[in-house]
Amino acid sequence: MSKTSSVYRNLKRVKLAEKYANRRSKLKEVVMDKSASPEERFQATLKLASMPRNSAKIRVRNRCKLTGRSRSYYRKFGLSRVELRDLASFGEIPGLVKSSW
Repeated sequence: MSKTSSVYRNLKRVKLAEKYANRRSKLKEVVMDKSASPEERFQATLKLASMPRNSAKIRVRNRCKLTGRSRSYYRKFGLSRVELRDLASFGEIPGLVKSSW
């Protein structure tokens, strides 16, 4: 189990990323637009830089839904490998069968 502070910090980042997603995408379009004037692109870059760092989607960390573990995360299930194996061995994940040969 990870520290609850790191889990809540990540949840805060998720909320900020959702809140600023539209603004960031519009500013990024202006920055990447080669036909725009250099001054306009520079102003958009400054506005992007003045936004909170945690509002960037890249700063959100994938974490296990049950334990908060950040490593070895399976996106399909939203779980870490440890929890995935435990739940699969008890047959609690539909359609997932532990292989044996």
